[in-house]
Amino acid sequence: MTEDTGKLIIPEELITEKIYFISNCKVMLDKDLADLFDVRATRLREQVKRNRDKFPLHFMFQLTESEVDIMVSQNAIPSRQHLGGSLPLVFTEHGVLQLANVLKSKRATQLSIRIIEIFVKMREMLATTLNIQLDIEMIKIKLDNQDENIEMLFNYLNELMDKHDNPEPRNPLGFKRKDEQ
Repeated sequence: MTEDTGKLIIPEELITEKIYFISNCKVMLDKDLADLFDVRATRLREQVKRNRDKFPLHFMFQLTESEVDIMVSQNAIPSRQHLGGSLPLVFTEHGVLQLANVLKSKRATQLSIRIIEIFVKMREMLATTLNIQLDIEMIKIKLDNQDENIEMLFNYLNELMDKHDNPEPRNPLGFKRKDEQ
């Protein structure tokens, strides 16, 4: 904390690197949240167990064995032991806010606000990225149409060139004398 304002100064990168994408959700591990909130992980889990009704499935869930294996293999997590040894709890954006309410500490409240801001920023970045991808797709479609139009134009030009190189015999225009007919 800073001395003058009492506000926490935690780099955004420190929080962002603790957000994982599991089961189509952005979540944070109980161990990481305990570290950030400056409480023991066992105390955090105790509070969650005591207030289980405040954590529906879309707020918090426990990882399965396969999800833990995927996390260890796809993220920079050295081992299952690094996750706390057991199947960890993970918290969604809403769960992080609820967890701060359950823990009732000033640090947890301040940090949960910061984490929510980062979740929102990530959502906005995702929306922006999606818009950019849609724009790129539209450009590709237009370019494909332009390619087809250019190809059609060259085909017409080739046909005209072929007709110009091999003209069909034509009857001359103008007045014809009887001996020319």
